[in-house]
Amino acid sequence: MHLTAPFAGWLPPADRIAQVIAPPYDVVSTAEALAQVVGKPLSFLHVSRPEIDLPPDTDVHSPAVYAQAAANWQALQLAGALEQMPRQAYYVYRMQMGAHVQTGVVVAAAVEAYLKGRIARHELTRPDKEDDRVQHVLSLGAQTGPALLAWRDQPEIALYLQQLTTRSADREAVGDGDVKHSLWIVDDPKQIQDLQTLFEAVPTLYIADGHHRSAAASRVAAAQPNNAKAQRFLAVAYPAQQMQILPYHRVISDLAGLSPEQLLTAAGEAFAVTALNGRPELNQRGDFGLYLKGSWYLLRIDPSLIALDPVARLDVSLLHDHLIGPHLHITDPRRDPRIDFVGGVRGLPELERRVNSGEMAAAFALNATSMADLMAVADAGRLMPPKSTWFEPKLADGVVSYAL
Repeated sequence: MHLTAPFAGWLPPADRIAQVIAPPYDVVSTAEALAQVVGKPLSFLHVSRPEIDLPPDTDVHSPAVYAQAAANWQALQLAGALEQMPRQAYYVYRMQMGAHVQTGVVVAAAVEAYLKGRIARHELTRPDKEDDRVQHVLSLGAQTGPALLAWRDQPEIALYLQQLTTRSADREAVGDGDVKHSLWIVDDPKQIQDLQTLFEAVPTLYIADGHHRSAAASRVAAAQPNNAKAQRFLAVAYPAQQMQILPYHRVISDLAGLSPEQLLTAAGEAFAVTALNGRPELNQRGDFGLYLKGSWYLLRIDPSLIALDPVARLDVSLLHDHLIGPHLHITDPRRDPRIDFVGGVRGLPELERRVNSGEMAAAFALNATSMADLMAVADAGRLMPPKSTWFEPKLADGVVSYAL
């Protein structure tokens, strides 16, 4: 099976795409989705967050929610807000956020490649989240949330995409966060063959974001072995060097019985601790900011503690292994309610706000994980710690959907 394939996608018409596209389902809460759809009856959030159209006390995993998603999916089609392409195609997908630009391709990726590790993962998945995505896909008969993939060391693909995007985009709109989303439909048979051949030379595609979507797709494929379309899943692949990872910070609700002074003393066992007059500048691996009682501190890890192991040397691991775990007694950051995470563009002001409000006792600012680190972990067949990466810009839901 080819690593990627073209498909007849469902797209919003050019004159309606701005009314349809929405942020991914998993970066907005139900309340945020409700606020975003005011005055936007065609928003794709009605499909990805269908509980917004049901009573407030509705269980978001109830059969009624998935039935509502299917009804809303059909309603968008009947309203002419989604239309299926008449031919198989790839879709060049460019996102621009400020000065940052990345250009990739929407593909139907092979589930077989995912199962065999050619599409490499680096995160654990939770069964309840997988179940949710499986039910959503089965209810719609379509995959609407793409996985975000990356390739490395294939400049021929990026060069070919430049050639394909010299004309005006077929679809274009500004979405959440002032991100411009542009789409070029590639349905010329020779260009399709060229792209498929170029991707066959890619040894590994790396899942950057969308592990639950990918895992769910593999379960749907197993449940529908005779459905050829179900043996593929919706994905958007970008060159790794164009992708942007922002820091994923930590906030802690209490100090596990330590006073602020005792926490600083404990930090001094593995870190050089420096009081700052303002916000920290984190310039190297092993640098962290600590916000505590209205003041910032720079924590710099003892260099001898930075291991060669691809997981242990990550900043998220260094902070957890030498401070958050042993001194704040948070052993399972996936489930411990005492820790929360602040990602994306919210940055240090959000950390200060949450501590100053009294909601949290301390905040830790981290450097962003690099794509090189992510791929090294995946190449080693290892798993990243939870909440290690926050990709920006985010793919929009509703740009291209894949019917099974």
